[in-house]
Amino acid sequence: MKYFIAADHAGIDIKAYVKELFEARGHEVEDLGPYSKDRVDYPDFAAKVCKEVLANEGSKGILICGSGIGMSMAANKFDGIRAALCHNEYSAKMAREHNDANVICMGERVSGYGMVEAIVDAWCNSSFEGGRHEGRVEKINNLFGSCRV
Repeated sequence: MKYFIAADHAGIDIKAYVKELFEARGHEVEDLGPYSKDRVDYPDFAAKVCKEVLANEGSKGILICGSGIGMSMAANKFDGIRAALCHNEYSAKMAREHNDANVICMGERVSGYGMVEAIVDAWCNSSFEGGRHEGRVEKINNLFGSCRV
């Protein structure tokens, strides 16, 4: 599996840790930045990851900022992206199994290293169940553009 990862300045330390965790589990990870703690804008890095996920069929994305909230909001602006903010292993497992999330978002200021590892394990060891969830995911996919007033 190929993953694209990015963060903002508030998620840089966990980004390096998460990249190592995914690689240790045999996944290919492409780091799209940033590479220092200089202030950056998270929407720019969410866009980089989402564009790569959409351009590379079967790939997934990992986004990290201080809380994970900004990254998830920015990522979900992309048609075809189902980004899930996960603060624990249960939410990561459900995001994959029930919602077919293709981007996981985490917060460095919210989740410590031990919880991040549990989230990564749950994410990597889960897959979309399909079945009764397929129709719901299809409805999510069809919402883009229909919610504008």
